[in-house]
Amino acid sequence: MPFFLPLLFLAQGYDPEIEAVMNRSRKEKQEAAAAATAAAPKPAAAREDGRIPVPAKYAAPFQACLDQAIEAPDAGVAFAQKWRIDGGSFYARHCMGFAYARAERWGPAIVAFEQAAEEAERSAEMAQSARLWAQAGNAALASGDPAKARQDFDAALARGLPDGLEKGEVHLDRARALVALGDTVAARESLDVALAQAPRDPLGWLLSATLARRSGEMALAQAHIARAVQLSPDDASVALEEGNIAVLTQHDDVARSAWQRAVRLAPTTAAGKAAADNLSRLPAAGAVKPTLN
Repeated sequence: MPFFLPLLFLAQGYDPEIEAVMNRSRKEKQEAAAAATAAAPKPAAAREDGRIPVPAKYAAPFQACLDQAIEAPDAGVAFAQKWRIDGGSFYARHCMGFAYARAERWGPAIVAFEQAAEEAERSAEMAQSARLWAQAGNAALASGDPAKARQDFDAALARGLPDGLEKGEVHLDRARALVALGDTVAARESLDVALAQAPRDPLGWLLSATLARRSGEMALAQAHIARAVQLSPDDASVALEEGNIAVLTQHDDVARSAWQRAVRLAPTTAAGKAAADNLSRLPAAGAVKPTLN
C-alpha cells in the first residue's frame, strides 16, 4: 500500500478554499440578483428565470437604495430606513439587509431580511418571502451560525420556490449549514436535490465531491469533481479538490497536475497556497514510494 500519511489531513475538515469560493460566489450572486430584480419594471407574472419583477412603484427607489448600499453601506442603511417610513414596504427592509450584508454586519442583516420576509408574506408575496428567508439564511451562515441558517433555509423552502436554479441554490446553502452542524446524512439529501435542480452550478458539484471525500465515498467524489472540473476548469478551488481526491485514490499524476493548475491559476489565494503545500508533500515523479509492512 502506498505511504500517504503526510497527505491524510486532506480527508479531514481542512477546506478553507471551499468556504472562500462559496462565500465569494454567494456575495456576487446576491448583488447581481438584487440588481436584476430591481431593474424589472412590471409587476406581472414571473420572468423566465423564475424571479418575480418588482412593481413599478418600488423599482426606481429600490434600485437607488441598492446603488447607495453598494457605494457606501451606511448610506444604504439610511436610505432604506427613510424609505421604509415613507412606505417602501418589504423592499425597503430588503435593501436594508443588503446594505448591512455589504458592511458584513451580519446580525442586523439577518434581522432585516427576516423582517422583510415576514412582511412579504403578510402581503401575500410568498415567492418573495421565500427568497428573503434564503438571504437571511446566507447572512446567518456568514455570521457563523449554521443552526440559525438552517432554520431560515427551511423557512424559505416551506414558502415554496419554483423548480430550477433558485430552489437548487437554497438546497445547496442548506447543505452547507448541515455540514457545519455535522449532519452529513441530511446534507447529502439536500445536495442531491441541489444537483438535480441546478445541474449547471459547479459549486454544487464541488461541495458534493468534498462531502463524498470526507465520507469516504471515493467513487462518488471522483464522479462529482469531474463534473465540477468540466463546468469550471479555471477555478483554483475546483482544481485543489480534484487533486485532493486524486491523491486519496492513488492517482499521484492527476493530483500533481491538478494542484499545479491551482497554483498557476491563483497562487496567492487559500486554494493556491494549499495546493502548493500539498505539492511539497507529494513524492517526486518517478520516485519509489515506501510501503507499509
